[in-house]
Amino acid sequence: MDRISNLPSTVIETILCLVAIQEAARTSIPSKEWRYHWISIPKLVFNEGTFEVSTSDIDLSILEQTFDIQSQRKGMTRRCKLFYAIYQVLLKHMGPIHEFSLKIRADKTCVEIDHIIFHLVRNNSVKKFSLDTHRDFKLPLSFLSLHHLTELYLNMCTIVHQPPFTGFGSLTSLHMELISISEDTLLHLLSKSPLLKNVTLIDIEWMENIGISNSTITNFFELLPVVENLSIYPWTVTRFLRDGVPLKLPTALVRLKYLYVGHTCFNLKCRVALLALLMRSSPNLKKLKIQIDESSGPEPETSSFTLRDFSEIWLEHLNEFEIIDVSNVKDELDFITLILAKSPLLKKANIFLWEDINKKDDLQISRILLASPQASPMLGLIMAM
Repeated sequence: MDRISNLPSTVIETILCLVAIQEAARTSIPSKEWRYHWISIPKLVFNEGTFEVSTSDIDLSILEQTFDIQSQRKGMTRRCKLFYAIYQVLLKHMGPIHEFSLKIRADKTCVEIDHIIFHLVRNNSVKKFSLDTHRDFKLPLSFLSLHHLTELYLNMCTIVHQPPFTGFGSLTSLHMELISISEDTLLHLLSKSPLLKNVTLIDIEWMENIGISNSTITNFFELLPVVENLSIYPWTVTRFLRDGVPLKLPTALVRLKYLYVGHTCFNLKCRVALLALLMRSSPNLKKLKIQIDESSGPEPETSSFTLRDFSEIWLEHLNEFEIIDVSNVKDELDFITLILAKSPLLKKANIFLWEDINKKDDLQISRILLASPQASPMLGLIMAM
């Protein structure tokens, strides 16, 4: 007895959303009853790395088997076949598209992606949009018309527009990695996304001499009033440290629960000062994750700063701490011992040592940390390579 076919269409769509689009399309082949189920699924994911292509002039990919004209696609390249498949899926698709994800090696200008985004704008239903182009693809202006977005993931894209748009009023999650953008454009985008709870800004490349603002670090964090999860690289925001690093933000990040700061170098005053600012301005922080990077580079000048400036910080809600690439450096160990001494509710502390550390330094770090004062009686300290 075919119990699956008798399930409500919404349940069948949910099942098909859990498999790759190729597998969803495959369900249309053996059964006439299932021929049109896959064309109404609200989640579409396309990945060039996993896209099936023909291995000969005879074999056809799963998506190609569902289409009408096959001979014209035999000589296509892998990338052309993927775009052709996406076009066919979008043309055949019925109903709303709530999630769309595309991972492909695109050129700086790729008219095919422009067409896809324009189609999604016309569909007017996309809530989750993910684009990973592997290169500096320039996002088209139509991208700013995806007004119903709640989640936005961008990797290796360029945003060159000064966005005269009403904003992403429903956006709650923003992930920007390896993005080229101007200061004004990023600030405008954040200011028009008032509901942001999850923010990731990693490896932002600032466009020189384009849209340079006079905003300070205070102005920057004022645009994230309800942020709960923040992942950031220090150099992403050091651009806004024109007036130095204040001791505390005027308006605390009271909803911030998770903070990740990557590429933290305890030899650079600016980065440590920024870390102290975020910790001092996050009274309800529950999880703190730090990744150390010993590389140096040009940093804006700040006032003299040492780890003693952390002394008044009290992390009364912190229950999980993780620090990566620790070496036998005094400032790094002082920072860890300070966290252990200032966190009365800390339950788990994961210390991941630098992979090339020698056994002698490993033992010395263990002795120092195990002998350091611990404010929490519930603490479980874990050290690993």
